[in-house]
Amino acid sequence: MLKFIKHNLASIEGVEIYPIISLLLFFIVFITMIIFVIKLPKSRIEEISQLPLDTENNKEISHE
Repeated sequence: MLKFIKHNLASIEGVEIYPIISLLLFFIVFITMIIFVIKLPKSRIEEISQLPLDTENNKEISHE
């Protein structure tokens, strides 16, 4: 199956730029998320981490 894909991609002019663009996009998103998490205040992290354990909010949602 890879032969069919490789053969079709070889006929496209300038196709070698697409893997580079994909890699750059991945790293840009990854680094942006790391920076976002590092800049997130510790109080917000604590609040988010306690959400599954918060019984006051769980009482409002009834799963009957």
